[in-house]
Formats: sequence, C-alpha cells, structure tokens
Amino acid sequence: MKTALITGISGQDGAYLSQLLLGKGYRVVGLARRTSTADRAGERLRWLGLEHDVELADGDLTDLSSLIRVLAKTSPDEVYNLGAQSFVALSWQQPILTGEVTGMGAFNILEAIRLLELKTKFYQASSSEMFGMVQAPAQNETTPFYPRSPYAVAKLAAHWITVNYRESFSMHASSGILFNHESPLRGIEFVTRKITNGVARIKLGLNEYLELGNLDAARDWGHARDYVKAMWLMMQQDLPGDYVVATGRSVTIREFCDIAFRHAGLDYRDHVRINPAFFRPAEVDCLKGDATKARDKLGWLPETTLEEMALEMVEADLQRLKHAA
Repeated sequence: MKTALITGISGQDGAYLSQLLLGKGYRVVGLARRTSTADRAGERLRWLGLEHDVELADGDLTDLSSLIRVLAKTSPDEVYNLGAQSFVALSWQQPILTGEVTGMGAFNILEAIRLLELKTKFYQASSSEMFGMVQAPAQNETTPFYPRSPYAVAKLAAHWITVNYRESFSMHASSGILFNHESPLRGIEFVTRKITNGVARIKLGLNEYLELGNLDAARDWGHARDYVKAMWLMMQQDLPGDYVVATGRSVTIREFCDIAFRHAGLDYRDHVRINPAFFRPAEVDCLKGDATKARDKLGWLPETTLEEMALEMVEADLQRLKHAA
C-alpha cells in the first residue's frame, strides 16, 4: 500500500484527490492545521463521504519542525502540496501571509524531504495565475511568466524552488500548472461558485440580484475531479517534470453567467449587477492553456465539459439551499 501525504486536504482539490487515491488503494494522510474552524474545514471530505477514510496529522506549512515530524512518522511515497492561501483577491489584503503559506510553504516541505533523505515524490500545485499578463495566446510550459498578484508571485516562487530542488538534489519534484478548475466543492468566494450559488438563491426567491466585478475577464475552466487525475499521473512518471493542465477553451465570466442562469430558466442580464469594488487592482484579462504535453506524455484529457460542470454546480447549490431551508 502506497502512502500519500496531502497538504490542503480540506480544500476542493484535496478532497477530490483523496477520493481518487483511496480508490487506488492508497493510505491517505492529510496535513491539518489546527484552527477554530477545524470542523468546517472537513465539509468537503464529508460531502464525498471520506471523513472517516483519511488520516489527519497535525502540522503547518509555515512550521518546518512540524513538517519534519509528520514526514518522518508517515514516510510517504508521494507528497501533494496543495496547501495555500489561494484566494487571489485576498492576497492584496494579506500579501505577507500569502507569501509565507503559498510560497515559503513549498520551500519548507521540500527542505524537510531533503533533510530526511526521503525518496518521496513531490507534487507542487502551480497556477495559471503565474502567466498573468499573458505573453502568448495559449500558454504552455515554455510561455514566460508575468504574475499580476501577490498570490501569483508566491506561486511562482514555489514553482521555481520546485524546479531548483529537482535540478540541485535530483528529487522527483514535479509541478502541475493548473488552469482554473471548479466543482460543487469550490469555495463560495470564488467567482464560479459565487455565480452558481447566486443562481440558486435567485431561483429559490432568496435574492433578486447578484453583484459581480469584471464580466469580461476570460478563463480556461475545467473540473477539479479531472485535474487531480493529472496530478496523480505526474507522480507515476519515471522522470519528474512540469505540466500545464487545461481544457484549451477560454470563456468570459459573462458567458459562464449565461450558462448557469439559463440552466435555472433565468436571464443573467436581469439579475447581475456590476460592483466596482470587486475589480482587481491588476487584472488578468485572459487565460487559455495548451495541455499538449500532458496529453502526449501523461495520456491525460479532460472528461467534463464546461457546461456539464456549471450545471452540476448549480444543481448542488440548489440542493444545499433547499436542505438548509
């Protein structure tokens, strides 16, 4: 039985990755940071019925000593570093925290693996936000980075230290440059979930309007359930590397609104209002990924369409709100 250690196990990707690995017979250990909202943090695992199938180990990405203890105790075959302060808008309000968790967290866990001389394979969750002000119409592994937020800068630092440890210490350290990926488990603060939750609330008569920011920003959106498969495939390769994971299709927030609202029999133009407070200080206008390498070397392809994903999210939020009522 292989052992996998997942940081950020309470997040969307951590939950879906746990489901995938448990289905493959792994022992799954999640790094758990003690907080006053610890019970709420397990909501996604409970949603998938996994709360009793994973082990939790106390630790924090900003505390090297705790990482050394957890790694020494569990001796994982694979480490998936998904832990981060991952809300882009918040990174302007808490840039130092974002840098310490999202950036230095990767430094710490790589150094812990090195100090313990483990043969552990390491996965770093890199982000399409690193491309920022895009330097090519479709971004791949060779496209120059131009980060446009403290979050993206922190992710870029973590990405490059992963490359550095791979090249300096011959570690099996890979990065998945994942483009936006969503699901019913996405945090309510992220725009896709904000939209689908808003659609459900309006459909059920709980709200009349939904306030959003820039509707013309375009993103390459896929389903998190598909994207965690790419993470696992990277860890099964003989040689480490970096891979863009994306659908190759980019749509605007306006188009996503149209899809989600139409599913509920609504017209987004009747219910969406623009609030300038939600505009970013430095916008990333358009992201579109080229996942040719992942397709050719990993055999990975997305299985869920944007429309299928949006409808799944709307239906899940309708059920949540009906249940809460």
